[in-house]
Amino acid sequence: MAIHTVGLSKRYGDTVALDGLNLTVSEGEVYGYLGPNGAGKTTTIRLLLGLHRPSAGRAELFGVDAWREPVRAHSRVAYVAGEPSLWPALTSAETFEFLARLSGGTDVAYRDVLVERFQLDTNKKIRALSKGNRQKVQLIAAFASRADLLLLDEPTAGLDPLMEVAFRETVVEAKRRGQAIFLSSHILSEVEALCDRVGILRGGRLVDEGTLAELRHLSAQTIEVTFDGPAPSLDGLEGATVTHAGPSALHIEMLGSIGPLIAALADHPVISLTSRQPSLEEVFLHHYEDSGDRAKS
Repeated sequence: MAIHTVGLSKRYGDTVALDGLNLTVSEGEVYGYLGPNGAGKTTTIRLLLGLHRPSAGRAELFGVDAWREPVRAHSRVAYVAGEPSLWPALTSAETFEFLARLSGGTDVAYRDVLVERFQLDTNKKIRALSKGNRQKVQLIAAFASRADLLLLDEPTAGLDPLMEVAFRETVVEAKRRGQAIFLSSHILSEVEALCDRVGILRGGRLVDEGTLAELRHLSAQTIEVTFDGPAPSLDGLEGATVTHAGPSALHIEMLGSIGPLIAALADHPVISLTSRQPSLEEVFLHHYEDSGDRAKS
């Protein structure tokens, strides 16, 4: 198991930043970690990195306690921060060499491929680079390390759309090699495209987890129906929220099976019917609807 946490918790005084997190991430899995600012995502990563001591519970990386044995636990890990903090007087090329020596090695040939893919000028000093280019330095160094586990905290912050495509290509390559990736991101389309499973964090608690297919079962399908004539009333249809979208059309949010809806429509002159599964954004927002909560970390 690449990541295994049991009852992992962190308090700062009276503030609960993370509350009883039970999480597993398998080797070769891309796991998306979602939540708004302050939900506890960065706190989780700091605990996995051994930067903060848990208030309760434990975090293990490949079976090694991240706090009690930090050097051994992190020997197979690479980390990308959402806010790059690099050495301003070094060039990108010098930074790569320094990090390679620090971590114990790098795949130089693959690093060259990534430099080309991310269109990075390695001769410029870090201080002269934009945030997006500093982010590229982190990404290239992390993926070129071929680490068994990549902890990525908002890794595409500052990247333009073309570079986001390059990032996705690189994640797919890492997954094919059997590397595990823990991806904390605000970009839901990115998580939807890349992740095998998704966890949703709210107020320091993991409130939902599963594959996209599993999570979608908890949210309504959207169905649009157009009729040859006035739209009928479907009042009382179990699991359905029905609104008129014009004199001859209905907009239906349907929980559960659409079988009862099909039966209800059988005696009406339907011209067209379209349905779509909820997006990850809709699943995510489902957990925050009508919530006045404000996470504390």
